[in-house]
Amino acid sequence: MPILKQPEQQRSPWLVIILVIFLLTSFSIFVLGFVTILFASGSTAAGNVAVIPIKGVIMIDDDSSLFSSSGIASSTKIVKQIEDAEKDPSIQAIVLDINSPGGSPVASAEIARAIKEVNKTTVAVIREVGASGAYWAASAADHIIANEVSVTGSIGVLGSYVEYGGLMERYNVSYQRFVAGDYKDMGTPYQEMSEEEKQLYQSELDKMHDIFIRSVAENRGMSYDAIKELATGQIYLGVDAIQNGLIDQLGGKKEAYAYLESNKGITVEPVEYETEKSFLQQLASAMDQTAFRVGTGIGAVLVKSDNAGIRT
Repeated sequence: MPILKQPEQQRSPWLVIILVIFLLTSFSIFVLGFVTILFASGSTAAGNVAVIPIKGVIMIDDDSSLFSSSGIASSTKIVKQIEDAEKDPSIQAIVLDINSPGGSPVASAEIARAIKEVNKTTVAVIREVGASGAYWAASAADHIIANEVSVTGSIGVLGSYVEYGGLMERYNVSYQRFVAGDYKDMGTPYQEMSEEEKQLYQSELDKMHDIFIRSVAENRGMSYDAIKELATGQIYLGVDAIQNGLIDQLGGKKEAYAYLESNKGITVEPVEYETEKSFLQQLASAMDQTAFRVGTGIGAVLVKSDNAGIRT
């Protein structure tokens, strides 16, 4: 009995066309991104006022990957940028562009110390938020500027730990303790803290808080008691911060440059100090920008081809 051949299904030409367009577009974006990096200037633009960003959670080091940024403000990198600006004879002042909720006490103190040791005029500009450790760093600047609704202050220290000893007991899971040193496992989630351990833990937080208060008081030229009264962990909007002496002026970068020109006689030519990125991070960023431009162009064409009579 002859076997009848099944008629071959015709592959849709539109599927092939769409696939080809997708591949060509992806390849073009990659090539354009690569070319953007290849011909981009690697040197820092000339200027006399260094603008150093402090953006994200403040930690000693970041954990950015090859392709993406971690959103961490690394004190190691920021301190180096401050030191580089201090050594550069062409730099007359430093503006700290701050948008950070704070972070590690050690990292925040490192940045504050680096700012304080600078022999050039320093201005801290708090954007959306400059609280806790970020305010600690800002307080070391010669002049602090914030927007009326910027979040500042939050002079306090937070410590916490997770405890699920009760959950383990419920499921008959035990914690066998072997330690050399009575407090070696203090804060372990496997058992509840004793009252003595809680008091010890709190005393360490109180010491950190006291150091924080003393540092801010010294940096701002205010008394310890005046800062302690404000150091409840409460946040202060810019309009309140200026009344409390936590900042010097309301405004932003524009006001920072005006302050340098009118008070320090500096004709401001800002130069942005950006955190160095790996080649793959630069490529990913360039591809993102290229893809955005391509999408914008396609969208513009589609909008123009729309014949609808009502527009906004």
